[in-house]
Amino acid sequence: MKKCFFILCMFCSLLTFAQKFENLAPTPPMGWNSWNTFQTNISEKLVMETADMLVSSGMKAAGYTYLVLDDGWMAMERNPKTGDLMADPKKFPNGMKAVADYVHAKGLKFGLYNCAGTKTCAGYPGTRGYEYQDARLYASFEIDYLKFDWCSADGLNAKESYTTMSKALKAAGRPILFSLCEWGNSKPWKWATNIGQMWRTTGDISRQFDGIEDKGTYHNTGVMKIVDLQDTLSRFAGPGHWNDPDMLQVGNGMTLSEDRTHFSIWCMMAAPLIAGNDIRKMSKETHALLIDKDVLAIDQDTLGVQGFKYSDKDSLQTWFKPLGNGAWAVCFLNRSATPKQAQFNWKATMVTDAVTKTSLNAQTVTYKIFDVWTKKNAGTTDKNINASVAPHDVLMLRLSR
Repeated sequence: MKKCFFILCMFCSLLTFAQKFENLAPTPPMGWNSWNTFQTNISEKLVMETADMLVSSGMKAAGYTYLVLDDGWMAMERNPKTGDLMADPKKFPNGMKAVADYVHAKGLKFGLYNCAGTKTCAGYPGTRGYEYQDARLYASFEIDYLKFDWCSADGLNAKESYTTMSKALKAAGRPILFSLCEWGNSKPWKWATNIGQMWRTTGDISRQFDGIEDKGTYHNTGVMKIVDLQDTLSRFAGPGHWNDPDMLQVGNGMTLSEDRTHFSIWCMMAAPLIAGNDIRKMSKETHALLIDKDVLAIDQDTLGVQGFKYSDKDSLQTWFKPLGNGAWAVCFLNRSATPKQAQFNWKATMVTDAVTKTSLNAQTVTYKIFDVWTKKNAGTTDKNINASVAPHDVLMLRLSR
């Protein structure tokens, strides 16, 4: 009897431990989110046009499969009779299920937003106290992704709040990718592996290469400042659980070289790639950058290892990322406003990834070098790298056996 009781307790413990849906994010999720460009100015028309463009532009084929509506999709009050969230009748006259059906008909996945607190960041109804009811509603809409923010959450415990919502999604029965967005305040990388598929590691990203954007009551963080906060987090990421340094600002006002650097380092960090520009109006250069197959392959590599910063000297950073089949990605990143010389002696330096314990050892292996942005072969590791990197730009290489 005692043995049976012990087995039953262990089984119940395992059920509690494995509460999220598995196999939803074997590689970092890719998609599009409305917030960075549109904030709460969203509509059924915007969703339909964006879904159409994700398909016709080749972004869906490149891997951008999630279309996510951020804050502002719901009415200002819940249904007075049922307590359910309601879609804003002016923005979404046909309701959210119809919107989800349109997105699904395009072969895409659909996502929505809410908050762990009593109100969303824009003042719409939050989920506090309605977790299981809201999860059932999302399942009835047939959504595939939930971004869960952290506004109006004074006095709440992040781990408890996100655990409750994760359990509610699991109980609702529909596999929904759970994106935790509490801005990294409680270090979710330490506790959220079995709660969600991705978690924000920082506050909101700004449309600037570096620095802080003061918004009065809060601030947004520049791309490079966000990169600075990722140095020690690589061991917490992997298939099914990803560090999220926030959505992309590619195509939202930085220079092309800054966009290329932003995109490159997100891929080196195995970050979720959630576009945040108006893809209906993007330039040819932005489009080409977002769907570059060689750069995306580094982000989506099935080994699932987040890259690490190897060195940082005179504003020139060197990042390494181990890839499948013994390959490596290397990124020389120039943070300064002047050109910098990237130099590296492959044979004299063995690089080891602390997470996988794999090593790039050019003394025993000669690697072929491919420049992923110029699409040119760049020799082998028998010859040292000595190349100029333009201001706010990168030299990004793939080394293969």
